[in-house]
Amino acid sequence: MSLTNSPASRPLSSLSALSLRVAGIIVTLSALVDMLILPIPYQFGERAWQLAFTTQIVDRGLVPLVGLALLFSSYWVETSAGMGQGDRPLWATLRFWAAILASILGLLYVVVFPLHLNNVRLNNADVQEQLTQEAEAAEGSAQQQLLAQVQQRRLQIGQLLQAPDEQLDQAVAQDLLSAEDADQIREFRESPETIDPFLQEQAQASLAAELAQIQEERDAASEAAQTDSLKSGLRVGLNSLLLAVGYILIGWFGLRFLGQTSF
Repeated sequence: MSLTNSPASRPLSSLSALSLRVAGIIVTLSALVDMLILPIPYQFGERAWQLAFTTQIVDRGLVPLVGLALLFSSYWVETSAGMGQGDRPLWATLRFWAAILASILGLLYVVVFPLHLNNVRLNNADVQEQLTQEAEAAEGSAQQQLLAQVQQRRLQIGQLLQAPDEQLDQAVAQDLLSAEDADQIREFRESPETIDPFLQEQAQASLAAELAQIQEERDAASEAAQTDSLKSGLRVGLNSLLLAVGYILIGWFGLRFLGQTSF
């Protein structure tokens, strides 16, 4: 008789199997409770809720897998110790329901994979559209502000054109006006037709610089959003596939060998 099958080792094996079984049940149920409670309130039609839900269940998906592994490990310990499993019907055994749960979770994670990728794609498209609209609104606001500044600048130039040279020199001495601006005002007196082209040139240069900054910020935000979407799709998508494979294997093998021995 081997040591593992000896009568002296059976109490220890029974305790080990019981410990593994209890730990497996607690770990599995605790994870399932988290998966059910954290998404409350349920909003199945909301894409943001779906993204959060799939991310949460994938992040916690390994915990039930460990719990089920502990459950089946307790079965292996009992079988190795040669302890009887009783004559209960298969549907009344813990192993049967553990295998069913593993199969259901495997199917869930199979569904999560395309669902999450599609939601990530749609969410990224919405973000890109929102960024475009915000950039267009910022560009329109910049143009309006620039027109107002040009109008204000035209009025200021009109007032300075009426000021004598002494007032211009006094304004320069008091640092109220730069020497370059004073010289520009004198040139405008001699050629008033150059005022509008001068203001338009300044406005276009300023607008071009501001629009370039807006576009740069929009491109940076767009790239960051695309990177976040890619990382979310890869992390959650690939992990859901791995979890699906793990649960399906546990469920399939559990149901396959269910008729041989049971808990």
